[in-house]
Amino acid sequence: MHELAICQALITQVTDLATERSATSVSDIFVAVGPLSGVESALLQNAFPIAVAGTVADGAELHIDSLPVRVHCKDCDAESEVSANRLLCAQCGTWKTRLVSGDELLLTRVELEIDKHTGHRDLSRTSELAAEG
Repeated sequence: MHELAICQALITQVTDLATERSATSVSDIFVAVGPLSGVESALLQNAFPIAVAGTVADGAELHIDSLPVRVHCKDCDAESEVSANRLLCAQCGTWKTRLVSGDELLLTRVELEIDKHTGHRDLSRTSELAAEG
């Protein structure tokens, strides 16, 4: 189950971010997962409580958004959303396409608690996690 290793890498990034901002805790973590990333969202959700235990993110909620698969056609120059198992151009039907999105795993947002007086601070930050497959 490589989702645990991915969660641990995610928590390392979140912990570094919390340390940089002098946060006391993390309340919410938002990630976006493409269907071609090799990551199962349900398994990521199951591994999350193990990865956050004893960290600044202990008790945080993980929010997972699904990303579409998009391709760029080399023949007609169109960009279209396609299914994960059919990477053909939606405009002209050719197989000569380049994957634009759908294989990523992104940390999109982290909500930190800075201190008891200021409450939550929303930090919008996107960084790509390497999904080891």
